[in-house]
Formats: sequence, structure tokens, C-alpha cells
Amino acid sequence: MTPAVVRSALFVPATRPERIPKALASGADRVIVDLEDAVEESLKDQARDNLQRFLQAHPGVQVLVRVNAPEHRAHAVDLALCRRYAEVSGIVLPKAESPAQVLQATATGKPVVPIIESARGLAALPAIAGTTGVERLAFGSLDLALDLNLRNGSPGAERLLDQARYAVLLHTRVAGLAPALDGVFPTLQDTAGLNLAAQTARDMGFGGALCIHPSQVAVIHAALRPSDEALDWARRVLQAAHHTDGAFALDGQMVDAPVIARARSLLEQAGDV
Repeated sequence: MTPAVVRSALFVPATRPERIPKALASGADRVIVDLEDAVEESLKDQARDNLQRFLQAHPGVQVLVRVNAPEHRAHAVDLALCRRYAEVSGIVLPKAESPAQVLQATATGKPVVPIIESARGLAALPAIAGTTGVERLAFGSLDLALDLNLRNGSPGAERLLDQARYAVLLHTRVAGLAPALDGVFPTLQDTAGLNLAAQTARDMGFGGALCIHPSQVAVIHAALRPSDEALDWARRVLQAAHHTDGAFALDGQMVDAPVIARARSLLEQAGDV
């Protein structure tokens, strides 16, 4: 089965359940109800209760849930809640650092999206990516920078984070996972910066990005969409391939199986196939 195209995954705090319908209506490909970073420690139980009431009141809705990290006191009860509701379509696992942690999450019967956001997680990346039940990886650039004591925004930090991105992309491919998600862009007013970050993630091979505000969704989708010229080329490639066996020439260039696969991938990114 071809994995679903996920260009945007929008976080919404479980402490603000009234925002969940707005997030679902934002156009984001996935909505992640957050029980972790967006929730103060004193409000963890209330946030989980909010999520449960929302799920009970909205049968058939589909959300991902970012549970608390494996070492947190609420981790097990968060997973138990996710297991009980079909409306939870997957689990976002923060600070994933071992296959055992991933297996604990997949025991709920839900696909898991581990976030690679610590040195230990990066070191265990090959084993995490290869764990049964992982749907795709996400990259937690902000937490990883903090864990590695990087100077945020500096050229040195960006060089190192790009190496970590490379590792996420490499092991996504080796494990045959759905395209990975890049980390959040934290500056809400910097639309140009978000556009550049999303285009860079696209060019690196990420399928999309995590985001923290509905206003970021359209910017990310526009940045990730292939150009009209590229889509026209892809349609013509697939149309010609449908009527031709083996390799053929198009616009003076040879088209073979890898080129056809590239054309199909472009159309999938745009939602045209």
C-alpha cells in the first residue's frame, strides 16, 4: 500500500480542546493533539481528560496524539488512552531513544511516528527506524540542538543539524518508511523564513514538516508543491509510459523506470494521483 502523503502535521495542545476542530479544519494533512511539550506539568492529567472527552464527543474523527515521553510518569496512561479509541489514528512518540520504547507504543495497535530529538535517539536511529510498526520518522531539530548544546541559528549548528537530517532521511529509505517530517519552524511571523525552510526540506527529501500554527499550513503546502512545469512534465511522462513498453524519449531525454518513478512521485506530492 502506498503511504499517505503527509505534507503538514499540525500540533494543537490538549489543554485547548476547543482548538482541535479548528486544527482539523485548517487543511493540515494530520492533526497532532499534544499531551507533551505544549502542556504544563501541572495540567497533564487535565489535558488527557480533555482529549478523552473530545474523542467521546466526536466519534469518527481522526487525530494523532503526541504522548508524553517514555520516562514520564504519564506515558503509560497516555498510551492506554490511545489504545482505547479508534479515533486515535497514530502515536507520535517524543524523545524516542530505543526500539523497546517504540515497541511499547506499537503495542497499542497504532502506527508510531518516533521523533528523533536527542543524541541517544540519533545514535539508535537505525534500530528505531527498523522497528515494526513505525510509519515514518519525524525530526526534532529544536530539542536535538538543545541536547547537543548547539548555538541556535548559527552556521555551525545548522551544519550539524543537516547531518542529523541526512541520517533521518537515510534510515527512512533503508527501512522503507513513509517520507519523514522535518521539525517545526518556530517563528510564526516569518513567512519567508518558513517558506525557505519548507523548500529546503523538500529539496532534501522530506515529505513534509511538523507545524505549530494553522497559518503555517498553507505556506508549507505551497512550498512543497512541485511547479506547474514539473507537474506537466510528470503527467506527460506517465501518459507516454502508459502507451510504451520499456525506455522511450521525451523532450529529447531518455525516460526509463527511475524517471517514471520520479514523475509519479511528483504527482503524488501534489495529490494529483
